[in-house]
Amino acid sequence: MARNARYDRQVALEKAMNLFWERGYSGASMKQIEQALDMRPGSIYATFGNKDGLFGEALTAYAQQGGAELREHLAGHSSMLDGLQSYLRLVGRQSSKEEVPPSRACMIVKTLLEASNTNAAIAEQANAILNTIEQALTDLLEQARIQGELMPDTNCGRLARFLQAQLIGLRSFAQRDVSPEQIAELADDMAATLDQFRARH
Repeated sequence: MARNARYDRQVALEKAMNLFWERGYSGASMKQIEQALDMRPGSIYATFGNKDGLFGEALTAYAQQGGAELREHLAGHSSMLDGLQSYLRLVGRQSSKEEVPPSRACMIVKTLLEASNTNAAIAEQANAILNTIEQALTDLLEQARIQGELMPDTNCGRLARFLQAQLIGLRSFAQRDVSPEQIAELADDMAATLDQFRARH
């Protein structure tokens, strides 16, 4: 029974993540949450505490999912820099697909924009997650610098912020009424800018 309960909880969390990703924290009513999770109010509160607790776990799950996707993608490349460039292009392709559920924009950034002036705790969590992602990118770039892929004087922290801004911008740009080809071209241009940091051999 315990195993089934953990599985059901994970399924419910995935459904909550998709609902919040699409509608945001304020845009998802408790009635919609109950319907999406197929759970009664009492079960939701018993499992997740309250709406804030559920949203916090959903946001964490989204971040973990994105981190796992990046690690899996980079594992398929012998070069860290090549892998990051390829990942930018992947994000461009994913963001240009009409069927991408449930939103092209990053859930973390959407949360930060929504909650900055309305829910300090949620905004703080979103900021903390973005800081963690920035540090993870810094560590990856530092690894690439040590391995000789980047120029020795590369400021990896600064480059990580630049790369994070590109990823955020790419996903946000895809919200516009633009063609998949234009999004793919933008991703190619963003990926190409990383070449200026590549070590000359």
